[in-house]
Amino acid sequence: MNKKIKKNKRFKKNNNRLYLVVAIIFLLYSALIVKLYKVQIISHDYYSALASSQHEMQATLQPERGSIYISDNNGQDVFPLATNKDYASTFFIPKDAVNLNSLAEKIYLALDEAEVIELVEKNLEKENELALDKEINYINLLDLNEEEKNIRKVASKNRIANPSAEKKELIEIKRDLAISEEKEKIIEAYLKRLRKRNDPYEPIRDKVSEDQILKIFRYLASEIDTPLSEEALKISNFKVYLQQEDSDYSLDENLEINKSGELTYPGFSYQLKTFRYYPEEEVASHIVGFASSQDDIPEGRYGLEEFFNTELSGQSGYLETTRGSGQIINVNDQKYSQAIDGADIFLTIDRSVQFMVCEKLKEGIEKYEADSGTVIVVEPNTGAIIAMCSLPSFNPNNYAEVKELKLYNNPATFYQYEPGSIFKTITMAIALDQNKIEPHTYYEDKGQIMISGWPKAIKNSDFLTHGPHGRVDMNTVLAESLNTGAIFAMLQVGKDKFSEYIEKFGFGQKSGIELGSEASGNINNLLEDRIKEIDAATASFGQGLAVTPLQMVMSYAAIANGGTLMKPYLVKEIKFFDGNSDIIKPRIIRQVVSQKSANLVSAMMVNVIESGHAVKAKVPGYYIGGKTGTAQVATSGGYSENEFIHSFVGIAPIDKPAFVVSVKLDNPKTVKYSADSAAPIFSDITDFLLKYYKIPQER
Repeated sequence: MNKKIKKNKRFKKNNNRLYLVVAIIFLLYSALIVKLYKVQIISHDYYSALASSQHEMQATLQPERGSIYISDNNGQDVFPLATNKDYASTFFIPKDAVNLNSLAEKIYLALDEAEVIELVEKNLEKENELALDKEINYINLLDLNEEEKNIRKVASKNRIANPSAEKKELIEIKRDLAISEEKEKIIEAYLKRLRKRNDPYEPIRDKVSEDQILKIFRYLASEIDTPLSEEALKISNFKVYLQQEDSDYSLDENLEINKSGELTYPGFSYQLKTFRYYPEEEVASHIVGFASSQDDIPEGRYGLEEFFNTELSGQSGYLETTRGSGQIINVNDQKYSQAIDGADIFLTIDRSVQFMVCEKLKEGIEKYEADSGTVIVVEPNTGAIIAMCSLPSFNPNNYAEVKELKLYNNPATFYQYEPGSIFKTITMAIALDQNKIEPHTYYEDKGQIMISGWPKAIKNSDFLTHGPHGRVDMNTVLAESLNTGAIFAMLQVGKDKFSEYIEKFGFGQKSGIELGSEASGNINNLLEDRIKEIDAATASFGQGLAVTPLQMVMSYAAIANGGTLMKPYLVKEIKFFDGNSDIIKPRIIRQVVSQKSANLVSAMMVNVIESGHAVKAKVPGYYIGGKTGTAQVATSGGYSENEFIHSFVGIAPIDKPAFVVSVKLDNPKTVKYSADSAAPIFSDITDFLLKYYKIPQER
């Protein structure tokens, strides 16, 4: 009985196990069916796309951005102004890094130390300048005559420029302390990144050159205080090697040498990227602009880079194909569209002239303590810009370091100003063209003149020192820069006709030069429906209207070439990927004045240099024509008593003009008139140009 019960219990227990196994198999089988249903039916599209992505490759093929070139030696030699160059992007690999403090300090010594020292020394120089300004301002407030003040100012300058031994020691201590503080900040920032131990990538710096990579490994390969010499290492295509495999250099124990002999270091690496590169740096930065990267695709900003961004960018290509085991499989249904590289752009700018112009402008700004300045050189018969330089400028390779965005704007075309007396030449050209005056037309100069509807007399700039000039002709008006004479010439023409000519000369309109952000100037108060006699009167000698330096030089170019306003241009050729080219030809805008009128006013400008205010603009051996301008800076509600713009525009040589040169200095402080600042700069530049282009002497 008991055996039978036990047997039944065993049989029942075995059946329960069997049922359990069957149930589990059933559940697994049901789950498999559900999974297959989900994969094959519900998520069919998803897994189909996933499978396809494992066998199909799609890629956008990026084109190479076109280059911008300038020429030299009359176009015989070509140099890149903007091109593409490989740099390294450096980064930490925290998960692989060892000896973090040593690694951080070595990177600092290689990449940052020189920059920190330069920055600290510049800051100390600024502190000295501020201290000197403070002392000079204090001296100016003292109840002393000018001679005594100047003696004290010179003494202050000498004391700050040549400190005592004790002061030098304090400055050195301050310098070392500032450098040490900056070093600690930078190294701590590096350590913060290196402590992210699970992070495979922490950026250090972009756009690192081969020389900088070599410098990094000079430190990484050795003890911190004894970096290897440059001769100990070599670099090829950004790969660093020891000069000799069997060398006995004392290397850092963490340094590694891979199978190809290339040096590596745990926790540090780099990869190559193509960046926009500007070999001439600041020399033509306002012309070229720069290209910034958006998702590793360069985008033009400012200047030619922005204006011709479409042409320079080219067109992206496309590739869609299959692959297996990492290899591309070429099949008949492969889709491929070739990337079209960007066009190359060739400029009218002459490299030697551009360098010289920028150098002379820099010297002038420093000598006359001006805030800024602009020089333009143009071929009057074509409108081609030979040189265009404005200072201060910026290095487009380091555009991100610029603190004031306004520095990106080209002052030659973007900023407008009241031109002052250089505008009197335009007034004379208008009156001559209307046959209302001749060079020897006389009028009675009383030193000042009343204009209908205006309560105050308009005076000559020398009225307080010279008084009336008496009976003088138009030659004298230009040579002595008499405001009343310019008004006399305008009144003979009439305000409406005068306004019409100003528009014909291109003022109040954009020239269309290939720089994008161009100001049109402002002649609103001279438009026919609102013009008042007082507005025309002040405009006749360059006040109450606003122009750009480019507009001013092109108006003089119209006089130089016989009365024709030309369109200014910077680009002479665009070469496309397929070999085709667009050749840019000179373009006439309109005839402004007659050949006769242009010749007469040109001759009058020679007199300005030969016997007038601008004798310092002379160039030995040549007849040059030009005009000075010293204009008060317009402010809200009037004009500044302390700030002036000095300018000079001249034509050389006058009989067969080869170029027109304009010089503009903003707020020079060491001289009062442009005849002593802008005119000498013009002379230096013009002397170089005449010799460079081998133009025969006339006298």
